[in-house]
Amino acid sequence: MSSEAVAENYLNDARKAMRAYKKLAEKGLDQLKDDENFVTLDEESNSIAIIMKHMAGNMISRWTDFLTSDGEKPDRNRDYEFIIVPETTKDDIRAFWERGWQCVFDAIDPLQIEDLERKVYIRGEEHTVVQAINRQLMHYAYHIGQIVFLAKHFRATDWQTLSVPRNRSAEFNASAGPKSLTTQQQL
Repeated sequence: MSSEAVAENYLNDARKAMRAYKKLAEKGLDQLKDDENFVTLDEESNSIAIIMKHMAGNMISRWTDFLTSDGEKPDRNRDYEFIIVPETTKDDIRAFWERGWQCVFDAIDPLQIEDLERKVYIRGEEHTVVQAINRQLMHYAYHIGQIVFLAKHFRATDWQTLSVPRNRSAEFNASAGPKSLTTQQQL
């Protein structure tokens, strides 16, 4: 496989992975009661709403003017991302979440192979575009895992699994046949 083909595969996979992570989180979010978005397990924990607000703030900062400005924007107030004011609604959080993801897709979708070796900065630290994408994929996967964990905790026995159901792997494997798993099934 040529290096150009590898680069193209990387870009396509990064785009698909971003969308798969967003979808995974949203399948968990869709199972929540409205108030559960704001519940913390203890005084040191973050609610799902706080995690979503933090992720969106990060996305807006990192992906706005991705190729031309530092990913830590001077107007970002990261500490405020961890505060939910009482009048905040689930719809407010979801709108901010969507705004953040739109920044991701607006930045990553037009990237070309030749962009992958370009240099970008995050908090003054130089990254290739590949490094910056990988950094964000890891960050989002980490927080989406928290969202799904909390959603599953709140739903308990009413939880609708987002992957292969427990004790049903053999059945799933038999029905899957020889085709490869999608990114979401691999998660």
